[in-house]
Amino acid sequence: MNSVIDHSVHSLYSEPGRHTGLLAGLPTDPDELSSVARNVIVHYRASGRELPVEHRDDINARWLADILDLDQNRHPMPLAQDRPITQRVQGCCRDHTLFCVGALRSNGVPARSRLGFAGYFVEGWHHDHVIVEAWLDGRWHRFDPEIGGPLPSLPTPMDIEFCDVSSQGFVTAARVWDSYRTGNLDPETYGVDPDVPVLRGERFLFDEVIHEVAHRFGHELLLWDCWGRMGEPGDPVSNEDALWADDVARLLLASDQGDERAEQELFGLFQSDDGLLPGSTAVQASPYGDPPVAVQLLKDANSPVS
Repeated sequence: MNSVIDHSVHSLYSEPGRHTGLLAGLPTDPDELSSVARNVIVHYRASGRELPVEHRDDINARWLADILDLDQNRHPMPLAQDRPITQRVQGCCRDHTLFCVGALRSNGVPARSRLGFAGYFVEGWHHDHVIVEAWLDGRWHRFDPEIGGPLPSLPTPMDIEFCDVSSQGFVTAARVWDSYRTGNLDPETYGVDPDVPVLRGERFLFDEVIHEVAHRFGHELLLWDCWGRMGEPGDPVSNEDALWADDVARLLLASDQGDERAEQELFGLFQSDDGLLPGSTAVQASPYGDPPVAVQLLKDANSPVS
């Protein structure tokens, strides 16, 4: 495994705090671990159930320790012990992934979250999505912890290959941006949901590249956090920003091909460029449409992961 940081070491986001013991005994098998993640976390809008309004702010629990606090306050029991669906912690793909990444790191397995788009939920649409990438059996092994079994367009959810934009699989944000810039895709088919008209298109693709870099290097922010060169939904991307993102995406794609020099350059850029690196604050938007708020990140949240 070649990487500029040690992915077996917790980030500030995946650190379980006082719940370390809960994660230490969890399985590292992707299928078994994903089942535990779904037992703890329920998707806030895709469960098919009416979830308690009083728990709606669960989705803003950015630290794994806080997610586990919420769970243990409601269910003081082992994480694999069954919880009622409607009483699970409300979250999304980022939270299922952070849970698995934290559990894997707690058990000495290098793991990180990968951000991009999934074409396997709705035909013709590509949802922004986060999956797990773990170093298992001598390779980077990718899996989607939200998926309980094979889907027609995702027959192996516990062993996902990165795809190109012509497929219905998982495509990284960098690959999508690069394909958009070369005229090979319609950016209006990539976003949060087909029913959400503003959170899609060029601006959304640009911001997702920034999210992908941050998640790769252990800054697993909320999907509705905004910092650096990100802009307001629907705002046009300047030519300067687009060219900048071209370079970032190029480094991401080369890094995924095993180019150590590219990954070193990308990490150096991440550490030095305020357009990429989260600082001490971020603007937290809301998937419920609540007004954006400035949130304080931990004082050392912009320190590189060691």
